[in-house]
Amino acid sequence: MESMLNKLKSTVTKVTADMTSAVMGNPVTREFEVGRHIASGGPGMSWRIYNGIKKSTKQEVAVFVFDKKIIDKYQKYDKDQIIDSLKRGVQQLTRLRHPRLLTVQHPLEESRDCLAFCTEPVFASLANVLGQWDNLPSPVPTDIKEYKLYDVETKYGLLQISEGLSFLHSGVKMVHGNLCPENIILNKSGAWKIMGFDFSISSSNPSDAEPKYVCKEWDPNLPPLCLPNPEYVAPEYILSVSCDSGSDMYSLGVVVHAVFNEGKPVFQVNKQDIFKSFSRQLDQLSRLSPGVLSQIPEEVREHVKMLLSVTANVRPDADQMTKIPFFDDVGAMTLQYFDSLFQRDNLQKSQFYKGLPKVLPKLPKRVVVYRILPALTSEFVNPDMVPFVLPNVLLIAEECTKEEYVRLILPDLTPVFKQQEPVQILLIFLQKMDLLLTKTPPEDIKNSVLPMVYRALEAPSIQIQELCLNIIPTFANLIEYPSMKNSLIPRIKTACLQTSSLAVRVNSLVCLGKILEYMDKWFVIDEILPFLQQIPSREPAVLMGILGIYKCTFTHKKLGIPKEHLATKSLPHLVALSIDNNLNLNQFNSFMAVIRDMLNRMEAEHKTKLEQLHVMQEQQRSLNISSQMNQSEEPKSTPNPASKVREIDDIFGGGSVSSNVNGKENGPTATSFQPSRVSLTLEEKQRLAKEQEQAAKLRNQQPLAPQTVKPATTTTQAKDLTSSLLNNMTSLSNLSMSSGPKPGAPMSSGFSSGPTMGNMSTMGSVSNGFNSPMGFQTGSMGVGMRPATPSLYGGMATTTSTPNFSALTQNQNQQNKPPDMSALDSLFTPNKPKVSLNQMASKPVPGTTVSSPWLSQFGTGQQPQSAPLQGAPMGMAGVHGGFGMQANPFFNPQNFSQSSVTPAMNQGGLKQSTSVNNDLKDLFG
Repeated sequence: MESMLNKLKSTVTKVTADMTSAVMGNPVTREFEVGRHIASGGPGMSWRIYNGIKKSTKQEVAVFVFDKKIIDKYQKYDKDQIIDSLKRGVQQLTRLRHPRLLTVQHPLEESRDCLAFCTEPVFASLANVLGQWDNLPSPVPTDIKEYKLYDVETKYGLLQISEGLSFLHSGVKMVHGNLCPENIILNKSGAWKIMGFDFSISSSNPSDAEPKYVCKEWDPNLPPLCLPNPEYVAPEYILSVSCDSGSDMYSLGVVVHAVFNEGKPVFQVNKQDIFKSFSRQLDQLSRLSPGVLSQIPEEVREHVKMLLSVTANVRPDADQMTKIPFFDDVGAMTLQYFDSLFQRDNLQKSQFYKGLPKVLPKLPKRVVVYRILPALTSEFVNPDMVPFVLPNVLLIAEECTKEEYVRLILPDLTPVFKQQEPVQILLIFLQKMDLLLTKTPPEDIKNSVLPMVYRALEAPSIQIQELCLNIIPTFANLIEYPSMKNSLIPRIKTACLQTSSLAVRVNSLVCLGKILEYMDKWFVIDEILPFLQQIPSREPAVLMGILGIYKCTFTHKKLGIPKEHLATKSLPHLVALSIDNNLNLNQFNSFMAVIRDMLNRMEAEHKTKLEQLHVMQEQQRSLNISSQMNQSEEPKSTPNPASKVREIDDIFGGGSVSSNVNGKENGPTATSFQPSRVSLTLEEKQRLAKEQEQAAKLRNQQPLAPQTVKPATTTTQAKDLTSSLLNNMTSLSNLSMSSGPKPGAPMSSGFSSGPTMGNMSTMGSVSNGFNSPMGFQTGSMGVGMRPATPSLYGGMATTTSTPNFSALTQNQNQQNKPPDMSALDSLFTPNKPKVSLNQMASKPVPGTTVSSPWLSQFGTGQQPQSAPLQGAPMGMAGVHGGFGMQANPFFNPQNFSQSSVTPAMNQGGLKQSTSVNNDLKDLFG
């Protein structure tokens, strides 16, 4: 690798040094940058040809350089002869102007080391193309080495040389004198141009008289560069020292032979004995054998034979040669027409350009790209010709590679993209949009091509808009998604909403429907479907276009419409459109078919969702039941009444339960109480949660927050109002208590532990209704458990100060009167207005004897305000019925036995407790 890099470096250095030394100090370098050595040509292949660029205009040129070192071997006189001959040839070329002659861009400049002048861009000399590589760089450039002439190039090249000779002979009365392959230059477009006027001879007669040419005698002692190429010179020039226009025609015949015979002339000339060689050649020409011209095409073979005739008068002149059938080739005629376009008017040009697409496929690509394309792009400066030229340019672009398109065509197309007049330009571009988007680089698409499409959508011409909308789907896959989303779609929507043309509106909808697949789902749902509801017109074609977009979106695998959108937006819109009076039966049926499909899918999807939710709920419920059953196995194995009460208390959100006191006394009864745990239903859980939430709110609204007394196993004095009140109540003489326990003492005789209470489990200390719950109480329906009123019975916390109301209970039971629940009603409704003491007049109930002065002082309590509360059996004091034993998942009704005494005791106890609570309510407000 290193050796290769070194070799490349040395080659580049050598070429740069040669080029620098060749033109060092020449005035040409002041205006032109000299580049790479590309070819050679001129008399004796003595001119090196470099590519170059004019510094001021960046125009491409060819720089011809003659290095004086190659003539160092000659004497000064010979050197001067050579230099003078070369100068004369360039000066003569500079004075002549014709399309068939090489165009000089900068005249000859001489320096101490070289001669130099600049011409139009050059590819190579005909001699280089035919295999003569003298004075070429080493190695020989690949493009020259592999260059092969096509038939159309050969025909048109020879035709161009004939036209050039016709100009010289007829126009300026001049004989070239040295027409040969090294003096024929192929420019960068492939055109054949004549140079090398070193030995040209002008007519000595006036211009209106018969031309007369005087030539010099052949001097074998002169250097070769001071003499014409003898292999291409007419015999009379050497043998009779005479020449005329026919001498150039002989040279043309030899050139034709060389072109078709790999660069070989008709005869090889011995330059040491030139006269003898030409005498022999003259004899051979007089009886020319058919084998000499065997490689020349048959249609031109006779003309070449005439050109090689010994007699000059027999040779066809240049003008006659341009008219022979050999040059009536469609390709050659096409190229010839291009070279004469500057002489044609617009009508002639337009007719020619219309027929050109039929000819272009028959021509070689190199000829089309380097000969025809430059001529076509030069017409872009004429707006009237652009619609005729542009289709041909785009046709050539299809055959070019992407690199060739970017290098040769795109720079000339970029200004045309911005032209809006005439409108045919937009039409042509739109028809070839797939070609433009495929071969144009992304940056140029963004800057030039797509803005042209947007202008077409906004064009005032309805035809342009229609065509644009019809063509957009054909290249939508080539448009980048951000450009489509932010620029193209908004313009299509604007065209649809603002146009007054039904065709544009319908084509807008059709265009959107065709490019839906290139959008993402949510863009369609958020931008396209809401846009459909904004369309004002209700023509059947518009309605069917709207239906088509809905249907495409609905049925497309990638898109689809969610069922929420179907239910709330799509279906209501479609149903409203379906009953439009403009629709016929078939169109209405189409609407209904789509609507039914949408309804069916919406139903199926939502039903599937609900079924899945139902299955999930069932699975979750079964998991909850199994987990609860697993948790209930442990209490069953080790039954503990106190732990069950604590467990129930935890479920209802209560505090810690102290069952040490009552647990000792009620131990035998509690042992037989083992409720079974059953799972709650969802409705019961919701109701339970709601009651707990209500309890929490009401606890926060308590005006008085009594202190919670910690449960203790020993007797303690509770310093609170409730204890003081209960102590006072026990001293009343009319309340005969069977046993008056002190505040805080365990309740031993207030409730029997026998069978009459049912198999009740361990009870916490029974509260007076203000500080903590009352635990469990038997009723006519057995033992029920339910959370108390939120402000009073929110938990299972107990107190140790519980009075014994057994005697009072017995006295009240004897009266057989219904329980008074008015006090509890007032407790359950904390927002009820307070009742003053003056309003609480004593209203004895019939059949009841008030024996207590304390009770008679305040009256017996108001009538209950809630009838359902009085009539409903109470599972727990002060709580509405409804969540009794039957619905309680934590108790088993079979574990409870009912006795005939229990209802009376329960009613009595309830009556007594409600009376006391009513009195306490009056005291504490």
